[in-house]
Amino acid sequence: MTRSDATVYDASRGFASAQALDRLGRVAKHHYPVDPRSDVSLLDFSENATFKVTDFHTGELSVIRLHRLNYHSLANVQSELAWLTALRREAGVRTPHVLPGRDGELVVKFDPGDGKGPRMCVRFEFLPGAAPAEGNLLTEFERLGSITARMHRHAKSWSRPEGFTRFDWTHHSAFGSNPRWADWRVAPGVGNEQHRLLERLQLVLQERLRSYHDNSRFGLVHADLRLANLLIADGEAAVIDFDDCGFSWYMYDLATALTFIEHTPEVPGLIERWLTGYSSVLPIDAQDRREVWTFILFRRLLVLAWIASHATVDIAVQQGAQYTEGTCLLAERYLSVNG
Repeated sequence: MTRSDATVYDASRGFASAQALDRLGRVAKHHYPVDPRSDVSLLDFSENATFKVTDFHTGELSVIRLHRLNYHSLANVQSELAWLTALRREAGVRTPHVLPGRDGELVVKFDPGDGKGPRMCVRFEFLPGAAPAEGNLLTEFERLGSITARMHRHAKSWSRPEGFTRFDWTHHSAFGSNPRWADWRVAPGVGNEQHRLLERLQLVLQERLRSYHDNSRFGLVHADLRLANLLIADGEAAVIDFDDCGFSWYMYDLATALTFIEHTPEVPGLIERWLTGYSSVLPIDAQDRREVWTFILFRRLLVLAWIASHATVDIAVQQGAQYTEGTCLLAERYLSVNG
């Protein structure tokens, strides 16, 4: 794939400008039972666009997530909502309530008239709280590990509804002929030397994951369970942003918790505290521990592909070629032991 080919995966596709985003948010709100005069403001823009809605009449806050084009099917989104609702009802994991549209549907489909075709959106309750403070990372990682284990315990026993479908996060889906987030080879800073090193890393990861795999270690995961996707209020945590949830190894959720900080000196301590929290709910065996860094490097290479395909997203711009450089340093360290 060439660098120009990678643009077909860009999260901005279908969101032409800030003005277009604002307009889409205003159009979307009219499909929900809120006062037409309600304020709509952009909260975040990455895979999707999310808006805070302040009801003009009641003052109630909610969040509308407007889906990017051609990323999820209707069944994908319905399945995501089914799991996050089941977690709240059956596992005591706090997740946002899904608020139906005027038509009673949880996933609203509408055509905004911009010539790009129908859109999907979902409205959630606005949960109070903030992401955990960075000054207390060890404690928060232990809490994150225990919450993750509770989610996995539920996933292992949950009878998924008919028609449930989510994608996989495996070596093939990440790096195969049709990668979910594009090709890491077109990421900023990947030259010939970096290409050779990371090709070698990819092969080693593939072999180790093949050896590690069995059905008891693989199932439904959040797939982006970072501290940024926890909201803490009154000492309690809520889990948000299930947009990437799917099927992978359970230990992949540990790797996602370390996204963008894998190179920092605090990471070994954070890993141990996450494992401590997790093992208070579900067992962790020696093989799980042995492959922790396999999953961290797997995630790192996958995020490198994400950066390659999300050139307009702020965090991708901020990371740039330095993320490739850091990935190569981690790859050299990993391969010196495992290669």
